Amino acid sequence: MGYFYFLVLVLFSWSCFFQTTQGLQTYQIQLLLQIRKHLEYPSQLQIMDNYNGEDLCNLSATTHMTVSCQDNFVTELKIRGEKLANISGFSGYAIPNKTLSEKFSIDSLVTTLTRLTSLRVLSLVSLGIWGPLPDKIHRLYSLELLDLSSNFMYGSIPPQISRMVKLKTLTLDGNYFNDTIPDTLDSLSNLSVLSLRGNHLKGQFPSSICRISSLTDIALCHNKLSGKLPDFSTLTRLRVLDVRENRFDSKLPVMPQGLVTALLAKNSFSGDIPPQVGLLSHLQHLDLSFNHLSGTPPSALFDLPNLSYLNFASNQLSGSLPEKITCGSKLGFVDISSNKFVGDLPSCLDNKSDKRVVKFGGNCLSIEGQQQHQSSHCKEANTRKTGKKIAILTAIIVGSVLVLVLVAFGFLILSQRCCKRRTFETNIRQKAVQDNPTTGVLPEVLANARFISEVAKLGTQSAPICRLFSLEQLKEATDNFDSSMFMGEGSSGKLYKGRLENGTYVAIRSLNLLKKYSIQNLKVRLDFFSKLHHPHLVGLLGHCIDDGVQDDPNANKAFLVYEYVPNGNYRMHLSALTTTLWKENAENCPEKALKWSDRLAILIDVAKAVHFLHTGVIPGVYNNRLKTNNILLDEHGIAKLSDYGMPIIMEENEKIEAKGGGLKSRYPYFQLATIVMRMKMEFHLRSSDNHILVHTSVYGLDSSQRQALEDDVYHFGFILLESLVGPIAGEKGETFLLNEMVSFSSLDGRMRIVDPTVLTTCSQESLSIVVSITGKCICPEPSSRPSFEDVLWNLQYAAQVQATADADQKSDSSS
Repeated sequence: MGYFYFLVLVLFSWSCFFQTTQGLQTYQIQLLLQIRKHLEYPSQLQIMDNYNGEDLCNLSATTHMTVSCQDNFVTELKIRGEKLANISGFSGYAIPNKTLSEKFSIDSLVTTLTRLTSLRVLSLVSLGIWGPLPDKIHRLYSLELLDLSSNFMYGSIPPQISRMVKLKTLTLDGNYFNDTIPDTLDSLSNLSVLSLRGNHLKGQFPSSICRISSLTDIALCHNKLSGKLPDFSTLTRLRVLDVRENRFDSKLPVMPQGLVTALLAKNSFSGDIPPQVGLLSHLQHLDLSFNHLSGTPPSALFDLPNLSYLNFASNQLSGSLPEKITCGSKLGFVDISSNKFVGDLPSCLDNKSDKRVVKFGGNCLSIEGQQQHQSSHCKEANTRKTGKKIAILTAIIVGSVLVLVLVAFGFLILSQRCCKRRTFETNIRQKAVQDNPTTGVLPEVLANARFISEVAKLGTQSAPICRLFSLEQLKEATDNFDSSMFMGEGSSGKLYKGRLENGTYVAIRSLNLLKKYSIQNLKVRLDFFSKLHHPHLVGLLGHCIDDGVQDDPNANKAFLVYEYVPNGNYRMHLSALTTTLWKENAENCPEKALKWSDRLAILIDVAKAVHFLHTGVIPGVYNNRLKTNNILLDEHGIAKLSDYGMPIIMEENEKIEAKGGGLKSRYPYFQLATIVMRMKMEFHLRSSDNHILVHTSVYGLDSSQRQALEDDVYHFGFILLESLVGPIAGEKGETFLLNEMVSFSSLDGRMRIVDPTVLTTCSQESLSIVVSITGKCICPEPSSRPSFEDVLWNLQYAAQVQATADADQKSDSSS
């Protein structure tokens, strides 16, 4: 009987628990349905119309809606509508077809949301939500991400939002908030992203923000903030600072060492650019345009190792730029136009290199091209500068005279000390000579880090041309070529990921070569390619040649060790699956969505690399296996071309397999040996970038070389095509796509075939430029195809057109 009662008790408890769990689940579902009602049944939530008791938490995520749950509680809710907040002069009332109706109550919506007590991620974007954001928003105490972008909320940002202590991302972009920023946000000790772009916020920048040590991104552009910016040096994790298009009128702020992007354009900043900016070694983008900055920018700023974009346009900068100024290898765009610079343009900014776009019009420079003003236009600024120098010089002279008088009166007293000091200095000089023996190189050359870097790149007498690895080293790096390190296999052999003793990750490609392949020829080829250093080529670090292949006595095995590029290949990033995943997380990772401007940047990187291979070395390297799978992206999204020159390495192997048949080799051993020596001789002719100044003329190529060059252009055309239409370009085949090219001639045709992501993020002019050059590249008649120089120029022009269109769009939306 006791057992019977115990069983009844267990069944009763289980029944109560089951009902409670089901009740909790039903309660959460009712809240979701109520939220849909508050939002006036947006089309993006039509999937709920077919709800027949199915758990909404198990619905597949789409680009417009995501619901995630844990233990029958909603933890993530993302809804993206199509009501863009781009109305100028919004008055705070409902607007038909733009906002939700007059019956909508933002207070009721937030009240319902606060009942989802386990919610960690809330994103309600472009849904037409209007009204002041209620104070009760802080009741969502579990929130880690809050994104209410592109709606019609106005008034002040509730100070109570600072009570949401778990918040890591706060994004309120594109609304109509028109009060000051709360000065209590430092309570958000976990906040990493603060984005309030495109509002009407006023007042000063709250100094309390600089006490949030976890911040990585601050985006306050397109507002009406004014006054002085605080010292940001305490924000050691800060990577992005965007305060463009405000009304700040102080000197430039002190910025943290780890800053990657600094956008301060279209304010009223004044004074000199502080030397500290030239020490920001991680800086990639710096925009100080349209301010009131004066003086001459620090020379070190141009040579920052990671800087790719530098804009000083439309300031009051004056003086002359040093002739021997050096530019960093990644610097691709410089704009110093509409200032008051005089003198000559430094050689690294002379715009003769296809590696860098430089704008310098509207100054008083002694140079042809890009309209310059008369020298009198810049005279006033330089006169003030000269007058200041004279005043300083006068003060120095007067001070020196006074010092000399004092020295004359105290000569007898100080003579003994002076003698002792001279003895001390003599000893110091002798020690300096012992510690720094002469090397035969001028001190100023040794002080030039870029010169030392270039020497290291080509290989000096004290360093090996191409590092030789032992097979044991490579086995240790790959766990004996374990399957977990296997990355793939192609026509050039298997590829493994490895980690060297010093912790460096590498990619190791194994090649099977016939015994008759001359090892001496192979080494010369590999030495040649190890010298090719370019920001957009995957570098060959070394090799290992093993003649003990057990499974094939007629073969040798060669291992090529390349730098490891971690972020996958271009085609993977263009795939539909990856794009969908990125769109779902676009709020968190907007930089990962391959917009049209992103694709253009990658195409330009690859075009620069191929142009370098064609014209930057002797002889040019052609037939480079150009396809999207061989374009790799690093952790910063920079493109690098892999597998270039592989036909040259495998050429002799293929000839042996063909028993002497085929074309005559373009790279015989003695020719390559001569080339390697010539590269060393030509070192002193190298320019400030990575190109050798002796270029190959296409008119000097034989027929096979010319055909290989034209093939590179043709295959790059299909990379362009795949960038336009997506991975379908690789799946449908060349014949299908050549027939489809006629579709690009009409707008309807483009709408049908072009990737929707491209269509929604491109300007028609930029798209037309790329469509035109794509058609020329894949022209069936080889002689009609453009040079890579023409391809690169068109891509850079398309990128400039797109950048202008993006800037205009942002300006229109903010106004």
